Amino acid sequence: MLTSKEVIEKVKEAALAATGPDERALQIDYPALEVKIQAALGDRKVALLHINNHLPEGYEDQGRFNAVAITQGKVLFDMVIGDSYFRYDVFSAGDLDKVQSIDAVWENREKRQEEPFLSLRLMHGDEAHILLAINEEQRKSVLAFTEAVVTACHPER
Repeated sequence: MLTSKEVIEKVKEAALAATGPDERALQIDYPALEVKIQAALGDRKVALLHINNHLPEGYEDQGRFNAVAITQGKVLFDMVIGDSYFRYDVFSAGDLDKVQSIDAVWENREKRQEEPFLSLRLMHGDEAHILLAINEEQRKSVLAFTEAVVTACHPER
């Protein structure tokens, strides 16, 4: 289990890594971000945290990366973080209408090759929250998240 302080540290690390070689570095007010994440999570214990290195499609105008957390009580937080942007959505795993996992290949036009990816799409109402994996370490995180969400939503009887 992670505390909100540990989540904040992992988000700070991700923020530093979120800048591509052709982008200007993130201009985040870290003390303000810390206050916002602490206010969002409160005293909840975070069972799993997945940080997307790149924003999923549809999030582009909102920030540079997002972090999805599931608490010990099966509450999900999707936090979008940018230079001067922070938002989070909160919903219960039990409120999900659909959980979709996609294990496929995408065409990386920059490298002119196909690369595997794993995507977990959590849908409720007209909202979708996406976790992406484009390497083996991220894949482990998305698979663990998938297992936790499926178990919370659809426990075996």
